[in-house]
Amino acid sequence: MDRLDSEILGILQQDARISYRDLGVRVGLSANAAADRVRRLRRDGVIRGFTTLVDPAADSRGGLLVFIDVTLRLDTGNDEFERAIAKLPGITEAVHVTGAHDYLVRARAADPAALDTLLRRLKTEAGVAQSNTRIALRAASREGPAAAGGSP
Repeated sequence: MDRLDSEILGILQQDARISYRDLGVRVGLSANAAADRVRRLRRDGVIRGFTTLVDPAADSRGGLLVFIDVTLRLDTGNDEFERAIAKLPGITEAVHVTGAHDYLVRARAADPAALDTLLRRLKTEAGVAQSNTRIALRAASREGPAAAGGSP
């Protein structure tokens, strides 16, 4: 990965829907050369995918958006935990973090009962020893356009 790849990644993180033509103009490449670099970054696993960020206030699915700080049991490894949560409904992201907890998990639950079920399953099926859950009340506006599904 070189300086241009880093620059491309920064632009895509701000606007994943940018056209290859516009991306190329911004980094000094042709549209085809920009597209080739993005394809290579995807093939090499640097870009794992594209996603859509939705404002929780505008999300018509309803329910609770929650953030769960997770501490794993001593006998649970990171790979084991990550495989287990991939099978649990409602989990949209898990980030391995520094500090007092092992992971920060973002999830959506239909209601408090569904959240309780998710928390119980994290402990019984994913090797979680302790958790601390916070419910999102609203989201402050963020800068930059939302990333979108699919390629630019």
